[in-house]
Amino acid sequence: MKLSGVELRRVRMPLVAPFRTSFGTQTERELLLLRAVTPAGEGWGECVTMAGPLYSSEYNDGAEHVLVNHLIPALLHSGDVTANKVAPTLAKFKGHRMAKGALEMAVLDAELRAADRSFAAELGSTRDSVPCGVSVGIMDSVPQLLDVVAGYLDEGYLRIKLKIEPGWDVEPVRAVRERFGDDVLLQVDANTAYTLGDAPLLARLDPFGLLLIEQPLEEEDVLGHAELARRIRTPVCLDETIVSARAAADAIKLGACQIVNIKPGRVGGYLEARRVHDVCAAHGVPVWCGGMIETGLGRAANVALASLPGFTLPGDTSASDRFYRTDITEPFVLDAGHLPVPAGPGLGVAPIPELLEEVTTAKRWIAS
Repeated sequence: MKLSGVELRRVRMPLVAPFRTSFGTQTERELLLLRAVTPAGEGWGECVTMAGPLYSSEYNDGAEHVLVNHLIPALLHSGDVTANKVAPTLAKFKGHRMAKGALEMAVLDAELRAADRSFAAELGSTRDSVPCGVSVGIMDSVPQLLDVVAGYLDEGYLRIKLKIEPGWDVEPVRAVRERFGDDVLLQVDANTAYTLGDAPLLARLDPFGLLLIEQPLEEEDVLGHAELARRIRTPVCLDETIVSARAAADAIKLGACQIVNIKPGRVGGYLEARRVHDVCAAHGVPVWCGGMIETGLGRAANVALASLPGFTLPGDTSASDRFYRTDITEPFVLDAGHLPVPAGPGLGVAPIPELLEEVTTAKRWIAS
């Protein structure tokens, strides 16, 4: 498949409510979309970088720069392209996994649309729907948190994830457990906000029967996570630390995690995400699909990934209206706590042109 060119779009979409984590508060989602054009058709990719280097070292302006000046030109001059060739072709460029993953996603979508094959089938799906959880940001008060959680449970979400940080951890979790009982699937996410010295504090979460505590320590502190896992009963799940299948294998061998959150952009794309899944499955480690406040494009691919057999825990694959009043694709709608796995060619969804234009702030075309 010959790549004719790639269109980059800068997009800005308002969130239905502010989303606060330990590294900041978002009121809108700024992101990059890629449209890969080939003689056989086109495909879409979504870059999950944020406006600033807060979740990771990657960010929108940096991703656009490396895509325009390095990654896309390298792919354009590489001759025939398949999704499986994208990572090896771009391997000489260090890092920039989210940018590389977006480009691979666009090529894979184009390739699969041309072959009339779905993302789900290509990745190895075993289900036609996936169970959904929801991520709840840090709130101004515990009563506000309880009202928000109640709303999500009423909507049918099967698992609640609470964002935590020092000063907002034990008491919010206690309040949710007391209000909604032990049967609610509940987990917490620290986004690297703690240190190993906080182990006694984090151990105070053990009595609440959490599914897991996600990324409590800095992303490079693998040994610290292994030590923490020995000091607390709550299973440790890694997110930011897991940047590849190799990183997953190392973390599992060191005892740094009992569960892994797979975010395709963070590991460099959906093909590497599948490898992470396979490594974890081989070691009996359950995985779930994390979210980066994706549009319907990224959501479609995430739902496809989450339908693989090793994804045994509900992910952050929430419905479109969790973050957006209007998505750029047909919305994903929760049905009995599940989302359907798209079965159409490629992603199974495409941007609605007028909705995409409304949120586009800039676009550029890169061709050989």
